[in-house]
Amino acid sequence: MKLHRMIASLAALQVICFLLLSHLEPDFFLLHFYQTVIYLAILILFFFFEDRWAYMIGMLAPAAWLILAFSTGLLGAGFRQLMSLGEGQGLTNVVSFLAAMTSILSAWMILASGLRWKREYAGLGKGWSTFGISLGIVAAYYAVLVVWFWRMIPPDMARN
Repeated sequence: MKLHRMIASLAALQVICFLLLSHLEPDFFLLHFYQTVIYLAILILFFFFEDRWAYMIGMLAPAAWLILAFSTGLLGAGFRQLMSLGEGQGLTNVVSFLAAMTSILSAWMILASGLRWKREYAGLGKGWSTFGISLGIVAAYYAVLVVWFWRMIPPDMARN
């Protein structure tokens, strides 16, 4: 399988994971639904042969998600769920399990996008501009999601 098809497949799997999370956590349906937007954008970039942007966003967006998942404790809970499955215990928290699966897909997507970027675009002179613009897009995207999510939390719950 060509590497760019694998990256597109990983982006599609990310979309599926976030849509499953939106089903499992109906209170956060819109948040999980909007988390899929950046991965759908990667698929659209591939469709329009804008591979350079798709590879760079394919490295930055999953990395940003991993940072957010780690900082909220979701990543740790997900890997604890995987460890309990490895020890033969049953699945106790499907949301944590999906977070672990999403983090594995994210790491795989970062690696595949990085390898493809290095093979096709490294040394062509557009790396820093592509990185800067993509970083700005990803940072703005996740900043909007974080602020929006923060405002979804009821004030009395945030004090505890």
